[in-house]
Amino acid sequence: MLKLFDPLLSDLSQARIDLAPGRFGLLAACDGGLLEVTGLAAPVGALCRVAHGPGEPLTAEVIGFRNGRTMMMLLGDTVMLRPGARVRTEGRPGMLPVGEAFLGRAVDGQGLPIDGGAPIHAHAQWPAGGVRTGALDRSGVRETFDTGVRALNALTTFGVGQRIGIMAGSGVGKSVLLDMIATGAEAEVVVVGLIGERAREVSDFVERHMAGSKRERTAVIAVPADHAPNLRLRGALLATSLAEQFRAQGRKVLLIMDSLTRVAHAAREIALLLGEPGAARGYPPSSLAAITKLVERAGNSAQSGGSITGLYTVLADGDNQDDPVVDTARSILDGHVVLSRELAQRGQYPAIDIAASLSRVMDDIVPPEHAALAREFRALSASYEANRDLVLMGAYRQGADPQLDRAIAMHEALAQFLSQPARSTVPLEPSVAALTALLTHAP
Repeated sequence: MLKLFDPLLSDLSQARIDLAPGRFGLLAACDGGLLEVTGLAAPVGALCRVAHGPGEPLTAEVIGFRNGRTMMMLLGDTVMLRPGARVRTEGRPGMLPVGEAFLGRAVDGQGLPIDGGAPIHAHAQWPAGGVRTGALDRSGVRETFDTGVRALNALTTFGVGQRIGIMAGSGVGKSVLLDMIATGAEAEVVVVGLIGERAREVSDFVERHMAGSKRERTAVIAVPADHAPNLRLRGALLATSLAEQFRAQGRKVLLIMDSLTRVAHAAREIALLLGEPGAARGYPPSSLAAITKLVERAGNSAQSGGSITGLYTVLADGDNQDDPVVDTARSILDGHVVLSRELAQRGQYPAIDIAASLSRVMDDIVPPEHAALAREFRALSASYEANRDLVLMGAYRQGADPQLDRAIAMHEALAQFLSQPARSTVPLEPSVAALTALLTHAP
């Protein structure tokens, strides 16, 4: 029984005693979750405790300054707040807890456990904005990454340290494909950030992936959609900081972020609260910049030899692939997978639009023969899709286009190759072998 207190006693013995006088400010205004505090100078990113009465203190984060007042945003609800409440700073500003203690656990954006387990005692800290390194410290992508999905392994082969986006509208199967990759991919450490998603998806994911041998190498940071925007953004930063710290140890990390669009939405809410004008379809510049900063932190490290393979889902509002978030993510990522609602409605799962999907490093990490077969498959698939209406109406005359004739003859086989049952795994080598057999022995 006494051993339960060992981590707490160890933390207390290592804690530094601060003999400086305590400083506090007073709550002067509250407007939609935005707090204005007087008499307290705290840096941006600092966490503060708001004493609102006999209950537990509320937590707020400093997001800016205005007219000599400190602007804060609550990490929870504004219920029971009152004017004149005392506000004190806590912890180290701009630093997030990281370390081995998070492996096998599910936590929220503040690092507090949500799995019913004991409190997490993390002794290491990492800058929330990451450790900036030179561009030449990022080594190239040289090793293939096995996703466990046949279509992706064979036709858009990804590499270790690559940043990949899964782009689609709502309800097309982003989370299902993400779940398939999380099941089939191999990595020393898996860090999952479930940001702004449904609480049911969080519990389902934890139940499936936090069991057995995978639990000891997996960390889940979950902030559902009903939480404050700065807590959602903080969850994304915590997941990325955890991955960075493990990469600094030389490990190969798989970072899964679902979804990047919800992170942009959270950054947009904060920017609009601070009065920043909306630019691209209502997105302030800082909200789109938040995506770039987050994605750029993934990749290979030449110094430590570790890597972060980033896998991000991107929601295309209204199935618009020119949405500002989609366009920004596509421009900064090293590859993207586009899911088609039309293919999903035909019953093809995963509904990968091969013609629109791309891996920018594939030619550097696969043999030329494999790359040639993938281009041949793409050409056949694109030829059929471009002339599908003519074929279905009977307006196409056989013999007019030899490539289209071959695409029509192989259409069923091509569609079957792209389909794969959910939660099943097809490794990289069998995927390439299946592609070779399909195109070599086909008419």
